Amino acid sequence: MTSHHAPDPAHAFYTRRDFLSRCGMGLGATALGGLLNKAEGALNPWTPRQPQHHGKAKHVIHLFMNGGPSQVDTFDPKPLLNKYHGQALPMDYLRTERKTGAGYGSPFRFTKHGQSGLEISELFPNVAESADELCVIRSMHADVPNHEPSLLLMNCGEARLVRPSLGSWVTYGLGTENQNLPGFISMCPGGYPIQESQNWQSGFLPGSYQGTYIDTKHKEVEKLIENIRNSRLSNKQQRKQLDLVQRLNQRHLHKRQEDAQLEARVQSFELAYRMQMDATDAFDIKREPQHIRDLYGDGTQGRQMLIARRLIERGVRFVQLWHGPGQPWDNHDDIEKRHRSLAQQCDQAIGALLKDLKQRGLLDETLVMWGGEFGRTPTVELPKPGSNAGKINGRDHNHYGFSMWMAGAGVRGGHVHGATDEFGFQAVEKPVHVHDLHATILHQLGFNHEELTYRYAGRDFRLTDVHGKVVHDILA
Repeated sequence: MTSHHAPDPAHAFYTRRDFLSRCGMGLGATALGGLLNKAEGALNPWTPRQPQHHGKAKHVIHLFMNGGPSQVDTFDPKPLLNKYHGQALPMDYLRTERKTGAGYGSPFRFTKHGQSGLEISELFPNVAESADELCVIRSMHADVPNHEPSLLLMNCGEARLVRPSLGSWVTYGLGTENQNLPGFISMCPGGYPIQESQNWQSGFLPGSYQGTYIDTKHKEVEKLIENIRNSRLSNKQQRKQLDLVQRLNQRHLHKRQEDAQLEARVQSFELAYRMQMDATDAFDIKREPQHIRDLYGDGTQGRQMLIARRLIERGVRFVQLWHGPGQPWDNHDDIEKRHRSLAQQCDQAIGALLKDLKQRGLLDETLVMWGGEFGRTPTVELPKPGSNAGKINGRDHNHYGFSMWMAGAGVRGGHVHGATDEFGFQAVEKPVHVHDLHATILHQLGFNHEELTYRYAGRDFRLTDVHGKVVHDILA
């Protein structure tokens, strides 16, 4: 006896996972599901997780000086360069590497600060007040003197291929402490920087780990975060509406065996709903006392630095602050005028951030990092059509040696690590590659950079690829 029923059109569109679930009593799907669960982790990607070992850092604030600030004008004084001002430098490797102009002495005065006697340029008087908290790495080096690959190297550990950003790796490894705010936030006033959202991409990691972009040129919370408030529906009505949408999404997701991109979409809906209360509070700096707002200053950088502190207080894991967009620190000409102006925009705010974090006890668990994608040459930029308008008062790109500093979270304060040559061109003592910097950051967060991996396309990937070593000398 046979029975007849109408054919189900859905049966004609089996995915590979559907096929496995229907073969061999579903044993194939069982095995695949176990592998996927192991690879993807918990269903909620933001669940706080323990690191591999005890890390002193719980949060990261990355202050990105987009375009490449000059090391010899900020944190790497070179008195001999002033003696060779206007003269050819006696450096064979410099002359053979590229065509450069004469030596260009720094127009800025360096003085010693703090008990450590750390030498800092007059450009950063407020930052200098926290000199004993800073660990200045004067021997940084990258791979190429071009913005795009160097930005990606600094942010993602890879100059060409699509890879997850540092913030994405950190939130993948640790989750976040506040389920009502994104774990990774990138703030850039006035639009995207060069390479745009690639700088905070999640790459092959689940999309939920991608950085959330905030345009901090706006002051009102409603403009900082679009659609943060619903003027037509109450929270209760929104919850009912969202529950219906999520049931449909979950049904769709289940049929596709927990597809990572669909899961990221489901999580984004939930996060957007929960953010309505916490984000409104976190981004509203008017709730801060007036003396705190005065400490940071009234400019854009002061506003976003204060927001960063408020986000860290609320458990956000990784906050990146851009001085941008474009490449404002890319001063091929008028470097004295432009570097001075740029420093005035952010010096008070950075100094305030360091002091504010320390007095609240947050600096001990927050790793603060300052720098750009590379540095600048100790020689003057030669005139180029369309580049520096024939002026001879700026510096070209330089990836061979530049400075960055770190503070907080177990970093050795009041310390200088490594050195460039006597003119500030190339790292010659204790060089630190970007991969080494990333390995050290992950170490302070509690991870062995060789073991924080994600399996993709048949191999285990990591932030530092097959490179990198922890720079123990900069750790207290």
